[in-house]
Amino acid sequence: MKVKAIVTGATGMVGEGVLRECLQHDDVEQVLVVGRRPCGVSHPKLKEVLTSDFFNLSAIAGELKGYNACFFCLGVSSVGMKEPEYTHLTYDLTINFAQTVVKQNDGMVFCYVSGAATDSSEKGRSMWARVKGRTENELMRMPFGKAYMFRPGLMMPEPGSKNILKWARPFLWLYPILHFLFPAGSCKLKEVGTAMINTVTKGYEKPILEVRDIVALAGR
Repeated sequence: MKVKAIVTGATGMVGEGVLRECLQHDDVEQVLVVGRRPCGVSHPKLKEVLTSDFFNLSAIAGELKGYNACFFCLGVSSVGMKEPEYTHLTYDLTINFAQTVVKQNDGMVFCYVSGAATDSSEKGRSMWARVKGRTENELMRMPFGKAYMFRPGLMMPEPGSKNILKWARPFLWLYPILHFLFPAGSCKLKEVGTAMINTVTKGYEKPILEVRDIVALAGR
């Protein structure tokens, strides 16, 4: 099966890494990047659609038809936010996008980048984890062909990446040490991208993928 994927968040660290892997992977035939600003990448497989409002996608809905995968890598930090604001920018935004693409594409595989320690019960003390858990749960109830929740933990970007988070840059040299000491808490962004592609071509037995699942699926 050839993959035709929609990718969001391509101007962020995770989305950039997933996009890069999609463009390099032989099983990916076409990629549509949806974002607020250009991702700065040119490639024969790549098409880009810009929108100023992820809460109203009516103007671009027709462009989202004809794809069998969506790799949703768009997200914001909860630092400094109250729960209503974070919920709006995480749960509301994601679900609105998912509702739009699922209407346009029967049998689509949807991959959502969540986070390690996401709270599936939606009742824990951590605000961001509750909101992410609520988002995961709603996505898994939607009529996708398959929906996978990615909880990657610490991620190592590929050399030459442009959108590395500022706080992460000073710690990149520590990745080999941290990965050796805590292999279940870290993976490479290349593995995240490959695992997403493999959810479409090979599938996976679990809907929620922790680090060990991501690494295992990437190696298939």
